[in-house]
Amino acid sequence: MEDKKIALLIDADNISPRYIKTIVEEAAKEGSITYKRIYGDWTSPNLSSWKQELLDYSLNPVQQYAYTTGKNATDSAMIIDAMDILYTRTVDGFCLVSSDSDFTKLAARLKESGMLVIGMGKEQTPKPFVVACSKFKYLDIIAGDSSKSITDSAENSENENSALTTVNALKESINQIIDENSDAEGWTLASKIGSLLLNQYSDFDCRNYGCKKMIELLKKLGYTTRVSEDKKVYKIRK
Repeated sequence: MEDKKIALLIDADNISPRYIKTIVEEAAKEGSITYKRIYGDWTSPNLSSWKQELLDYSLNPVQQYAYTTGKNATDSAMIIDAMDILYTRTVDGFCLVSSDSDFTKLAARLKESGMLVIGMGKEQTPKPFVVACSKFKYLDIIAGDSSKSITDSAENSENENSALTTVNALKESINQIIDENSDAEGWTLASKIGSLLLNQYSDFDCRNYGCKKMIELLKKLGYTTRVSEDKKVYKIRK
């Protein structure tokens, strides 16, 4: 099957250049990156740390002057460009890189037009933007700036600054999925649970909970697992 074509749009005012490797790698997992645009006021010394990354990753800088103090003109430029790209119908999806809730409406609008929308930002990204995306990836967690475990994630349920889906919410959903999809013996395909969780939670990713694979996360959450004789299929039950 042909790769999806992805437009990568980065809010340089809102994202650190240390995440660029993670951004490009994660976007490339979704398809072929056909647009690489990064927005900001490049006359500002605050963005000087991005200059080498522009060359190393072939990013196309889009100049947007800060006309008024305290107002983020970059947001408007990025939104206008996204809509222009949408109307060309040359891409299958967008990767919006920002922790700014101002892109919530844009993400929702792109999804309404049948686009895959991958959001990327830090863990404190406002929840409305996270849930407006088809998928959302926490750059600080994936890049290792924020080390997560099952215990950490459970504690974050009380943290108002984190948009991360809590462990308790995950377990409630997993239990419901098992109840609705299990066979006569109570077993459910582990792969089915992963796909259904992603349908419910745009930010679902095993790495957010200190695990590399779905089956590892399910084991840590206390579910009983078994593997088929050819070791290709995992099943779980409560």
